[in-house]
Amino acid sequence: MGAGAVAVLAVIAAFGGALALLAGVHGLRQVRRVQRTGVCVPALVKQPPGRGADEPARPRPLLQFVTDDDRVVEVVCPVAPTRRRPLADGDRVLLRYDPADPRTVVVQDRERLGLERAFITGGGIVLLLSLTVLAMASGAYGR
Repeated sequence: MGAGAVAVLAVIAAFGGALALLAGVHGLRQVRRVQRTGVCVPALVKQPPGRGADEPARPRPLLQFVTDDDRVVEVVCPVAPTRRRPLADGDRVLLRYDPADPRTVVVQDRERLGLERAFITGGGIVLLLSLTVLAMASGAYGR
């Protein structure tokens, strides 16, 4: 494979790494913003309609809450239940919602920031490696 082809692949990988890095940073900032400025309310956990009694639970239940201006809002839970912390039909959780867009919610004490951090770390690693390969390919191309 020639130095030009390696450089093109490195640029594509760098773009993908930068995109993953930006997605992680955006997700982390969004969660932090809602935690800081959001309105805290109790929410009711509901299983989505159409699920039979013998079917397994869907991974993400609905959360129903009332906003400060008395609107009833129902959103898909941003985190999936786990065995250690299930979200059963009828449970109550505390969440913070963005007053400008009540569909943007963060469930208190259930924030899973690992995915955002993984995007930041993985994107950064891919970006650095691809820039290193690009620099090496450019050096070989210049010869």
